[in-house]
Amino acid sequence: MSERDNIFARIKEALTHKAHAHHGRNLPSVEEQRRVMPPVGATREEQFALFAKNAGELKATFKWVKDEAELVMELKALAVLEKWQRAATHNSPSAQASAKALALPTIVTDDGYDKHELEKCDVGISECDALIAQTGTVLVTSRSAGGRALSCLPPHHVVIARRDQMVPDLPAAMALVKQKYGGNHPSMISFITGPSRTGDIERILVLGAHGPKKLTIICC
Repeated sequence: MSERDNIFARIKEALTHKAHAHHGRNLPSVEEQRRVMPPVGATREEQFALFAKNAGELKATFKWVKDEAELVMELKALAVLEKWQRAATHNSPSAQASAKALALPTIVTDDGYDKHELEKCDVGISECDALIAQTGTVLVTSRSAGGRALSCLPPHHVVIARRDQMVPDLPAAMALVKQKYGGNHPSMISFITGPSRTGDIERILVLGAHGPKKLTIICC
């Protein structure tokens, strides 16, 4: 089956689902939304397995580590493999500790920075707000990820996540953001689903077109 046939098959399948008629404030409930979403598994283990599968299919790398020491080992191995010379990070405990362990010249985006210098960094190391199992997506905000540019300008974005940040789907992720920030939402909420990509030219997938060419998610 060609890619064209695949697209039309998915459209035909979608058309078999009857759309809800909503007027005014009568929007679909979370339960209604989830009935038409792909299943995510009932247990945390199933959700982690689904996230890893989806992230891999999206050309992102997902790694488990047991503690901070193993996290640093993973980062040092990447630094050697990719010959990192400069790093960028932000003021958060895990990101700062990880960047310091690399012993590289480092830009801290919270302190103000030159965007041209940030572009010269080989890696941007940030934390996140949530991992979304259903799509293999990382949710970041301007507060959790050191501003808007840290996750965009360096060619390799490394996300440091915690196990308790895994959520099943988008409604759960937005509920987590609401619970965390209340009415004082960050100025930016972004969903990172794999490294930057485009298929505009002859439908040939090109990574790194509008942002990082590589995305690594390390969960401890």
